[in-house]
Amino acid sequence: MNFASTLLLWYDNNERPLPWRETKDAYAIWLSEVILQQTRIVQGMSYWQHFMRQWPTVYDLANASEDEVLKAWQGLGYYSRARNLHKAAQQVVELKGFPHTAKELKKLKGVGEYTAAAIASFAFDEKIAVVDGNVYRVLSRYKGIDTPIDTTSGKKEFQSLSQTLLPTHDSARYNQAIMDFGAIQCTPTSPHCDICPLCESCVAFREQRINQLPVKSKKIHQQERHLTYIYIQYNDEIVLHQRGAGDIWQGLWELPQLEHLSKEDGEEWKREAIEVCKDVKHVLTHQLLFANLYYWAPQQRPILSADFIWIPTEKIADYALPRLMEILLDRLRKSNLMLGSNL
Repeated sequence: MNFASTLLLWYDNNERPLPWRETKDAYAIWLSEVILQQTRIVQGMSYWQHFMRQWPTVYDLANASEDEVLKAWQGLGYYSRARNLHKAAQQVVELKGFPHTAKELKKLKGVGEYTAAAIASFAFDEKIAVVDGNVYRVLSRYKGIDTPIDTTSGKKEFQSLSQTLLPTHDSARYNQAIMDFGAIQCTPTSPHCDICPLCESCVAFREQRINQLPVKSKKIHQQERHLTYIYIQYNDEIVLHQRGAGDIWQGLWELPQLEHLSKEDGEEWKREAIEVCKDVKHVLTHQLLFANLYYWAPQQRPILSADFIWIPTEKIADYALPRLMEILLDRLRKSNLMLGSNL
């Protein structure tokens, strides 16, 4: 029995029941693929279900506002995915439907090689290999390939190999099978080699190199940043600021930072503000953040620039906030400092 046949037989008994696999709707499939980038299935499932309820079709999503989409995305992180999702939905509407090939799908905002191949394979039965992290791991171990998977040459090598192994029939099902095999059987750590149907022909198993494959060449450098936020409460209102382009959390809302205060307000803040928490650590892919939070209830309403808004304290749940803001606000709730706030 060859590689593909073995995987398909394994899949018959181990397929993960996922709702987006029960449809050929390109919108539902695309949505699942975008949500599950950088997100585990157990977390992403509820988001997918929420999006499908709120915007059942790509036309509904295209007609939503970016703020609505970002709010629905809150908690998933990597917010560029949500902005790209919204823009791509508008592109699909302009095209009067999803393109049917991976080549054309890649023209949509935020749709790369993997996502294009996944939609083309699962929605439109294009005979194209879908290569994700699970596939890299399975093939690098099975074939004993030590070419780094994060290099251009590595990506080309694995894409070519994957296409060669793709069966003529059941190609979409095979793509699902090899990804599930990597997620369930050939896991990153402690793979189940003792019950693996491929172990007899697996190079890494034979050469005891399971823990050495796949190979990555690049290490992510994290920039360290220190941020000081101020929860400003005047009467029953608080201040929010919408982040602009060119930095983290584009389009999301945050509390004002110390640097946003005028010189006069800064002097008052030093005298009156109360420390809530200090050096709260928050890890992003390329940045390591340490945040301080202070609570300030000024006697007079501070004058802030036009890109700040005052909102009723109970309305903060209506705004899309980065995860770090949620953490800081939770610390503030537990401090019991807020004056008559419904936060």
